[in-house]
Amino acid sequence: MTQTPLTSFTRRRGVWLGAAALLLAMGLAYLNSFHGPFVFDDLPAIVHNPSIRSLWPLSGVLAPDLVDGGVTVSGRPFVNLSLALNHAIGGESVVGYHVVNFLIHAASGLLLFGVVRRSLLQPALAPRWGEQALAVGLSVAALWALHPLQTAAVTYIVQRAEAMMGLCFLLTLYAFIRSVGATRSLGWQALSVVACLAGMACKEVMGVAPVMIFLYDRTFVAGSFRGAWQARRNYHLLLGSTWLLLAWLVAGTGGRGSTAGFGAEVTLVSYAFTQCEAIIRYLKLAIWPSPLVFDYGTATLDSLASVWWQALLIVGLVAAAGLALVHRPVAGFVGAWFFVLLAPSSSFVPVATQTMAEHRMYLALLAPVILLVFGLHRLLGRRAWVAVGLLASLLGALTHARNADYATAQGLWADTLAKRPDNVRAHHNLGLAELAAGRLSEAEKHLRTAVELDPSAPEPHYNLGVVLARSGRPQEAMAAYREVLRLGPDHAESHRNLGDLLMESGRPGEALAEFVNAIRIRPGAGEFHFGAGNAAAALGRFETAAGYFRDAARLQPANAEARNNLGNVLLELDRLAEAMGEFETAVRLQPDYFEPRRTLALLLLLHLNRPADARTHLEILARARPADREIAEALARARAASR
Repeated sequence: MTQTPLTSFTRRRGVWLGAAALLLAMGLAYLNSFHGPFVFDDLPAIVHNPSIRSLWPLSGVLAPDLVDGGVTVSGRPFVNLSLALNHAIGGESVVGYHVVNFLIHAASGLLLFGVVRRSLLQPALAPRWGEQALAVGLSVAALWALHPLQTAAVTYIVQRAEAMMGLCFLLTLYAFIRSVGATRSLGWQALSVVACLAGMACKEVMGVAPVMIFLYDRTFVAGSFRGAWQARRNYHLLLGSTWLLLAWLVAGTGGRGSTAGFGAEVTLVSYAFTQCEAIIRYLKLAIWPSPLVFDYGTATLDSLASVWWQALLIVGLVAAAGLALVHRPVAGFVGAWFFVLLAPSSSFVPVATQTMAEHRMYLALLAPVILLVFGLHRLLGRRAWVAVGLLASLLGALTHARNADYATAQGLWADTLAKRPDNVRAHHNLGLAELAAGRLSEAEKHLRTAVELDPSAPEPHYNLGVVLARSGRPQEAMAAYREVLRLGPDHAESHRNLGDLLMESGRPGEALAEFVNAIRIRPGAGEFHFGAGNAAAALGRFETAAGYFRDAARLQPANAEARNNLGNVLLELDRLAEAMGEFETAVRLQPDYFEPRRTLALLLLLHLNRPADARTHLEILARARPADREIAEALARARAASR
């Protein structure tokens, strides 16, 4: 049917109005999400990630390792770069990170609107759906974008890895669709390949994109695999070549620190059984999004008997999708979209850190949404708008309510525990959140529960030790740290904290041994050298102490206390000139630091006979502590001597 200029204008206006309505609805649904704190994997990936502190050298930003940013960003340079840009603009202000996540999701919603609308205008679907392309495309995009399942990839900041991959995936597909029949198809194809390459640098799930684009070509454009290959062989080869980047990035992560792949702790069989439960749960949540769980933990299932009906249902659905690909290609494509998108994370390749995760449904959710929307439009015709509008409003309200759970770390983990009461990680993290809030008794309760549920996990023992130490129970705290070291002797922080408690208990010899162990494990930690210096000084081993304090000052150039303590041990070694230099450095680093300024003033007055210089320091000290008699007497003496 030939479009008149008026018809074309009307349709363009409809597209723009639909896009504006979609953005408005998404904005309202996520309006309360921008102030939620960093939680869980946000901490290693953002708060404790040195690779995002500077944009230069760029190689450091694009190659974060497991130590720098944790599992989530390693091997995903595009994601880490986005976090570095966030940090460069707003530091650790959470608002900026949330805004970027929302913008990524909003762009994905708009792209999906375009993908569905233009797909319905393809020859395979235009006769039946062409007139409803705008309405159906907007319906699909709205229900997908407003669904509360998506909060797992949007409101949880670090899962922008999933959202960015989704954006790149949809852009790859959209650009391909635009290239078909375009007068300048090479430009659109180039954009598609670049987007696919970027997606490979976001998350491994992007690896299925070349397969799905080829399947889309066969289903909606060429009509057959042979036709797609003959018409666009070079394009599909270029798209497939992006796997080289993905393979290189995956190889560089070492199985994501042995947490994913065939070398992970979880067996293939138990992981596959767990995914039977997971996939059916995802489908159920797509239809009825409750209860949503932030973290499902690491539990797995070891028996087929526990998931037999889920396994049978999945086999039946996969078989149906396979048959549909042959006999009903469009329906088969929708089924393939769901299972192929979930395959990298929800099949038999273990991901030990998360055996179930709702963010994996980010793109896969599109399949059930499409089936629902098409069903409504078939059943209700033009009146489907009413049903879709009501459903979109409901989903938006549920998303808004779910975002409220992310408002505080305590609230999010408490919500998780209400739904998964045996989740060790949830108890542990709620304990940490309570500790950060200063609620020590609540923190202890959850950390003890975590220890009881999994006695072999060292971190709950360690943080329980921190809580006990802050609660004034050093013996219990030391027992907790020793349990950590029994489970794994290379836990540097436990050695250090145990050393601190031993020092407080008047046992510097044992403390020094713990600090030495901590230094052996992490020689670059200045605080460990500082603790060892204090222990050695308490033992009267001043030369040894001086060496440790020098290392502490070198590793922590702003550590005024290390300089002060170094000055004190140099005094014990009768190296007055060196000691004076250290005290002067300590005062320069921290002008309000009382002890080194006091020592410096008394040395100038009593040992070096420089009352005028001493007077300058003593007047500062007297203003800070007017009731200190020793300072007042020394100041009077300095004034008298300097007249």
